[in-house]
Amino acid sequence: MFSHHFAAAGIEIALWLPPTAGFILAFVCSMVGISGAFLLMPFQMSVLGFATPAASATNLVYNLISIPGSVWRYQKEKRLWWRLALLITVGGAPGTWVGAWVRTHHLAVREHFEIFVALVLAYLGARMLHDILRPAAAQSGALREPPLLPLLTASFVIGVIGTIYGIGGGSFMVPILVSVFRLPVHAVAGATLTATFLTSLFALAGYSLLPAPTGATAAPDWLLGSLFGVGGLVGGNLGARCQRHVPQRGLKFLLAAILLGLALRYFVV
Repeated sequence: MFSHHFAAAGIEIALWLPPTAGFILAFVCSMVGISGAFLLMPFQMSVLGFATPAASATNLVYNLISIPGSVWRYQKEKRLWWRLALLITVGGAPGTWVGAWVRTHHLAVREHFEIFVALVLAYLGARMLHDILRPAAAQSGALREPPLLPLLTASFVIGVIGTIYGIGGGSFMVPILVSVFRLPVHAVAGATLTATFLTSLFALAGYSLLPAPTGATAAPDWLLGSLFGVGGLVGGNLGARCQRHVPQRGLKFLLAAILLGLALRYFVV
């Protein structure tokens, strides 16, 4: 009852499950500053059994729906550095098509893709632990224009990786902008989020338009991704409001353990 067959995903599940999952993942992840899309991919693979290239594309639909509210908030508060967002997008857009091609033609087999997912999750979990354990330091970055060629190069590489996984890449871009280019976090958050939204559009075009191997499909399941996104939109907003009432250190330790545990599972199994 109330189940639906999602044709592109090739699964039949209850209609309430995708928005509920999107809500929970976005609610928890937004409180520590990462996208719920990181955990949405393991959910699709391990819970729904959906691991084809179309799953990565479906993950990107989640971004398109869950991100705009946050971008609007940054713009309303005049904290959106549009030039930086557009430069990241210009560098990342070509990388999204490379990423879509690699995912479709070289990482379409689930076992191969699981290794890639494990590497991404291990990186994110290790970085989160590093942020928890390192001594607190004052922000020393200054608001200045980053060097163009290194910025475009980093954006391109992140566009490739983010598209293969099915995320926009903001969680990779922020630490590079802060640690390598020495920019303050408060200045780059809105720009990376905006660039994530824009590059997700290019990545979805790549998955939808690039030729796939015979018998394979890479176009997203738009309905499934939209249901995830609606839940993520609500959960992300609520999580941001609840953030100050939740002990950040404990929550980050828990999420880091989950990320590293999932990484180990995909490495071993």
